[in-house]
Amino acid sequence: MSDISQAPGAKPETTDFSNVGRTAWWRRGFFASQTAYVAAALIVIMIVMSLLSSAFLSPGNLANVAKNFSFVGIVTLGVTFVIVTGGIDLSVGSTMALAAITCAIVMQAVSGTAIDTISLVGMIVSLGAGLGVALLIGLVNGLLIARIGLSPFVTTLGMLSIVRGLAYAVTEGRGQAPTGPDVDLFYGLTDGNIAGIPVAVIYLLVLAAIMGVVLHHTAFGRHVFALGGNEKAAALTGVAVERVKVAVYILSALSAGFAGILMVGWLGSAPANLATGYELTIIAAAVIGGANLTGGVGGPAGAVIGALLIEVIRNGLVLAGINAYWQIVLVGGIIILAVLVDRMRTMRMTP
Repeated sequence: MSDISQAPGAKPETTDFSNVGRTAWWRRGFFASQTAYVAAALIVIMIVMSLLSSAFLSPGNLANVAKNFSFVGIVTLGVTFVIVTGGIDLSVGSTMALAAITCAIVMQAVSGTAIDTISLVGMIVSLGAGLGVALLIGLVNGLLIARIGLSPFVTTLGMLSIVRGLAYAVTEGRGQAPTGPDVDLFYGLTDGNIAGIPVAVIYLLVLAAIMGVVLHHTAFGRHVFALGGNEKAAALTGVAVERVKVAVYILSALSAGFAGILMVGWLGSAPANLATGYELTIIAAAVIGGANLTGGVGGPAGAVIGALLIEVIRNGLVLAGINAYWQIVLVGGIIILAVLVDRMRTMRMTP
């Protein structure tokens, strides 16, 4: 039998297992996510666009890209909350329109009244009315889905039609322009610039940072992910399922209402057809950014990057003189491609 004793003072032999279970850096954390792939694709596309068109990097074009993608990005943040829980919100485009119209109409109504004689009150009331309408839409969606158990797809599709119809009925198809003594301040808050950066971009970045903290560092965020992972298991662990569902639909509607009001400042009025068809673009941005329609996956970085990618491609088509109708085809193709890439990535990383 061999002698396995060691000499006095000798260090015991050890086996190094440091390489066991280790994966390459590009297959861990953020770098293994769909968001990272999309970010890399965005950088490549921006480089190609700048080489193909000198106008792409012009200050005016970059400002337009920043504003356009910010409106979509803000709503995408809210919709991502819903998608993470395994739901869907198709009513956001209509909510943007009705919230914007409500804000403009209330500004017109209080103009010249006693309310408007007090500085800022008229504008605050108008903003509150627009966001209040959005909140009400989100509350109705949430209650119908969470408490009554209706399908999110069917419920929000019906709400899309109801809210858009109300927007046309209230305005009779005519655009509504904001007015009053605070209108210049309103335009400054919605379409101004800070250090050359559009305020819409600043709002988007601030909201994205807040969303990141909420999702990853609060109990509410953990409950949102729990619902998307397994709703029944979440309920058994004490998660207030109904309350969380209602909350995410309210957040989605409020983000839409806020973006709609910002668009009033950008356009100078609130047309009844504002944000028509934005639902597809917003959901596409969320999915492209990594949000999984089955729930449990999503975040602010993906929402922002997805929205920016769509806008950069759209802008590139415009600069290339390609028919705008092809944008719709492109968005649909990007959605399918994003889902396909995510599926292939998941299959490759699954042992």
